[in-house]
Amino acid sequence: MQSTGRQYEVTKSDEQWRAELSPEEYQVLRQAGTERPFTGEYTDTKTEGVYSCRACGAELFRSDTKFESHCGWPSFFAPLAEDRVEYIEDNSLGMRRVEVRCGSCGSHLGHVFEGEGYNTPTDQRYCINSISLTLQPKE
Repeated sequence: MQSTGRQYEVTKSDEQWRAELSPEEYQVLRQAGTERPFTGEYTDTKTEGVYSCRACGAELFRSDTKFESHCGWPSFFAPLAEDRVEYIEDNSLGMRRVEVRCGSCGSHLGHVFEGEGYNTPTDQRYCINSISLTLQPKE
């Protein structure tokens, strides 16, 4: 994962991340991997609550911004607050994309896309890996 030079609130060594995360979580969160579409636990979840970073626990998205995009990953139209995420231009795979990372620990979450025509307030789709998130259901 490329370094942004940013100082994160939560910093751990590579060995600490490997010890705390499963191999699959580590591959996505710390190596900017992607889980296979339609396999994640939150793809179709409608439970009310807050989605947090699985690596550090920072609150990132609310269920009321989640929508059905049928893309194979959980989709949100906005983060909880802009400082909760960071954006990195990603020109890999021969296209321009914007990577979304946790603003607290720098872990890879997914990508954000604009102008796809979804009927959402922001015209954005935060396409986020389920394995990058933990859902805390509303009580």
